[in-house]
Amino acid sequence: MSLTVSLLLVALCANGGYGEEGKEAQRTGHVSVVIVGGTGDLARKYLWQGFFQLYVDQVSGGNTFSFYGGGLSPSEKATPILFEILKAVTCSKDVSQERCAILKDQFLRLSQYRQLKALEDYQELAKHIEQQLQQEGMTEAGRLFYLSVPAFTYAGIAEKINSSCRPADGAWLRVVLEKPFGHDYRSAQVLATELLGALKDEEMYRIDHYLGKQVVSKILPFRMENRKLLGPIWNRHHIERIEIVLKETLDVKGRIAFYDEYGVIRDVLQNHLTEVMALLTMKLPANVSNSGEVLRNKLEVLSSMLPLGKNQAVIGQYQNYKTEVQQELNKTKEHVSLTPTFAAVLAHIDEAQYEGVPVLLISGKMLDERVGYARVLFKNDVFCLQSQNNVHCKPKQIIFYFGHGSLKYPAVLVSKNLFKPALTGGEWKEVTEHKDVSVLGLQISDYYVQTPTTEREAYAELVSHIFAGQKNNFVSTENLLASWEVWTPLLSGLKGSFPRIYPGGADNGDMLDVHLRGKELRYNSEVVIISPDKMGGTSGNSFQVMQGKFRNTEMVSAWTEELVERLAADMQEAAEAAVQESGVFHLALSGGSTPLALFHRLVLHHFSFPWRDTHVWMVDERCVPLTEMESNFHSMHEHLLHHVKIPYYNIHPMPVQLNQRLCVEEDGGAQLYEKEINKLVNGSSFHFVLLGVGYDGHTASLFPGGKLNEPGESLVALTESPIKPHQRMSLTFGAINRARTVALLVMGKGKHELVTQLSRVQENLEKYPVTGVKPANGRLVWYIDYDALLG
Repeated sequence: MSLTVSLLLVALCANGGYGEEGKEAQRTGHVSVVIVGGTGDLARKYLWQGFFQLYVDQVSGGNTFSFYGGGLSPSEKATPILFEILKAVTCSKDVSQERCAILKDQFLRLSQYRQLKALEDYQELAKHIEQQLQQEGMTEAGRLFYLSVPAFTYAGIAEKINSSCRPADGAWLRVVLEKPFGHDYRSAQVLATELLGALKDEEMYRIDHYLGKQVVSKILPFRMENRKLLGPIWNRHHIERIEIVLKETLDVKGRIAFYDEYGVIRDVLQNHLTEVMALLTMKLPANVSNSGEVLRNKLEVLSSMLPLGKNQAVIGQYQNYKTEVQQELNKTKEHVSLTPTFAAVLAHIDEAQYEGVPVLLISGKMLDERVGYARVLFKNDVFCLQSQNNVHCKPKQIIFYFGHGSLKYPAVLVSKNLFKPALTGGEWKEVTEHKDVSVLGLQISDYYVQTPTTEREAYAELVSHIFAGQKNNFVSTENLLASWEVWTPLLSGLKGSFPRIYPGGADNGDMLDVHLRGKELRYNSEVVIISPDKMGGTSGNSFQVMQGKFRNTEMVSAWTEELVERLAADMQEAAEAAVQESGVFHLALSGGSTPLALFHRLVLHHFSFPWRDTHVWMVDERCVPLTEMESNFHSMHEHLLHHVKIPYYNIHPMPVQLNQRLCVEEDGGAQLYEKEINKLVNGSSFHFVLLGVGYDGHTASLFPGGKLNEPGESLVALTESPIKPHQRMSLTFGAINRARTVALLVMGKGKHELVTQLSRVQENLEKYPVTGVKPANGRLVWYIDYDALLG
């Protein structure tokens, strides 16, 4: 391919080396760009567009270019794919259609696919580049390798580049690495050591695309431009808190293999949000373009962060994540992933300037909106008694708004009760005409708003910085390890923690709201949200779990996670008391989806539960073979019994299948189960019975209008369900009401209407069978989560 079709490109920037400290001699000539993974998703979406933008921007200078898309596939297979990607690149609005068509044609002529699999392939690439240079009589300026491949391949590729693809003396080599840069401190250290065996630190560009976002790269210049006004207030005496938030509405379908290993903290907080935090809190450099000083000042901030422990974080997981993991990773139904898809972390910086200032880093998938921002909220010592619309009464804040959300475009916003920010250079403009939108508690008209004159994509920005040799928007080895040193102890502390399950989107409501308590972070469920007349008091000094009355009997209420935790603890306490008293604990469990969270809690946290002395009985069963998915016993076995050390002879499934028939009355399955209860359970009185309640008011398999709703002498009976499979076997009120403790577990917003109705009705077995649960000599406790109680 002839290089004469290329346009001449401008020379490297004046500081085209590696920052102020290590300038290379400015050199024009030929630049070879190699994207390893050139037909992958990242290259398709961002990288080729970024390099095309570079080509367009540098259209009148003294360099020539060649572009190579590299990959494992043979050329004949991948070349058509590459050129379909290249045809999709676009020009910015200020380029005419005719000129854009010419530029695209030239870009395509300068591009080709190369198979880059073995060492010989890299040697052939180097030979090809050198032959082209000789044919055209060009001097080589440098080679840029962009590794858009999994991190475990970095070291091998770096070695191949080092041994066979280095340019001749005088030309530069730049190798770009995509995150993740390790999984924790140790793995990051190993990877860094391996890479430094093949590449110099100044040759590596660890890319964090957030640093290419125009608003993020504006943070330091903004602080510099307004330092006379910010200097007196950028400290603990005036800053109330700092928030760095990235909310996403999408799930992680298609990325589970990566995401389930890394989770939201490794994916977003350890890198993107930490980098933004460093830019907000680092000491201002004398020169923001001095990459060495910028990186040193970032390192100081990371080194001064106080340790992060479990008490500084809360985690969550959207409800469908478990199913997505099972599907994409081919896991069985009982597989439980503890990978968080939401996290909020409270950080503090151990410097006098920020002593006691909370820094919140928050991100999650399947939230209510897509938006990202960093907010510095200042203390307001003005109290307005009546004039609430007075500008002095409104929040004082500076917001670096990354985009999307209500505002849509990237911007820097300063509330008008602070100051009017400086506006220098032509890259940013002030916005004075506003639509009627609100941004973090203020109308847009209450802010001074600055936005980029021309919006540029983050990868395009960073590609131009790599080409110019500017390193201050990239992650150095020292800073990478310092960040992992902060985050690794927290990740270790959270290992095994069960994330709060949230439904996703608007249905999350306030489930993920967090509450600061000193230097600890908690979900806001610890706040009292139920009036005393409804609740009847609190449990101890904690509002995390509330005690009260429901239908004139005991009630415990909390957010779902805390409610399940409390129920599991109460069940274990009952088990230990029974074993101490009589050497055995008889537990009857309901089927359905309601108790699954309890089963998971017992498996993951209650290792001291006396399973060896526990007999597990069924409250009810569907008339299907016990090996089928619809079987209550099958579900209980997969989610609980399979994971705990309980003797098999202590497990009592209901005999719904006898004589190769299902629930035939003449086979006497109900009588057989009753006989077994009478034989093993003292006085036929279970120590603990767990029940749920259906939307129609049924409990166990006792349904509205059923013949067996009246309390009777029999303990077990066959019943009919209005939904398939219709036939059921169930404990009767005769068995349930003999129990020492009956727990009724009610969870979910969908049960709110039922809970409201039950709070008003008297006993009505015909319509609400659950109202017939009245232990004769035991206690009934309702466990109702806030969603069911309050809707």
